[in-house]
Amino acid sequence: MKTRTFRVTHLAPGESGTITEVALDEGADARLGEEGIRRLTELGFVPGEHLRVIRRGFPSGDPIAVRVGNSTFALRRTEASAIKIIRDAP
Repeated sequence: MKTRTFRVTHLAPGESGTITEVALDEGADARLGEEGIRRLTELGFVPGEHLRVIRRGFPSGDPIAVRVGNSTFALRRTEASAIKIIRDAP
């Protein structure tokens, strides 16, 4: 059985999971660029880390507040679209 991955942009507040990939691909916003991917990995968005969506901005849902480890970050949708996770079981 194949494990389904989701982008952080598709998670609701309170949902969480384990990061599987941070990359520019067909579903990521290309405006982020390789420099943006490098910056995310330097901040700790790396495969194996646990991530939880804390809150989404109102009214557009941007930015997205997430917690990785003991740190909380506000990500733009362009950044969040490059992060794939496996959701935790409900």
